Amino acid sequence: MPVVARLTPLGVMVLALLREGDMHPYEMIRLMRERHDDRLAPITNGSLYHTVARLLKQALVAEVGVDRCGNRPERTTYTLTEAGRDAVPEWVRRELARIDRPEQFRIALAESHNLDRSEVIDLLGRRRTALQAHHAYHRDGRQKAIARDVPEQYLVEIDREAALTDADLRWLDNLIARLERQEFPWGAGAAPTNRYLSQRETAGQ
Repeated sequence: MPVVARLTPLGVMVLALLREGDMHPYEMIRLMRERHDDRLAPITNGSLYHTVARLLKQALVAEVGVDRCGNRPERTTYTLTEAGRDAVPEWVRRELARIDRPEQFRIALAESHNLDRSEVIDLLGRRRTALQAHHAYHRDGRQKAIARDVPEQYLVEIDREAALTDADLRWLDNLIARLERQEFPWGAGAAPTNRYLSQRETAGQ
């Protein structure tokens, strides 16, 4: 089984963070909390340290130094290996077009800036096609149920799914349109903001 298939959501988030630069786990935790990344996956000190150890065992990260500041415990700084650097875009490619894994999609979307703009547009287009089929399935199923005199009280979940899918399609159309405009900043070419630079400086202390 490829390593990328065994990555946990938090593992993807750690690898994506290290694409920004070498870090020690304490800095990773502070940055993730500052950016409210815990809305995407549960983040505790224990789960993050366990994830880093797992990534080290998988040879996706490597130790590049140990330092101590004052009376604080030693901090090990990690960097991405070549395999680790490739793992995030590979995982995003696999998850971005899928509609059956909503939690993974949220993380894939959050990290989609690691792919080229044109590739993201293509993957989201595939997702749109799958969502259209999903929407039609629920719409047609509801119509058939009504024709068979199924009471509508049994169809409220189908109504909700159809409404959510319709909203998702409209949101997706808007995002694809924004991506198609070259003035919409995207990927490595987008300059870091002052807020981003400040976060990195504070988290590393």
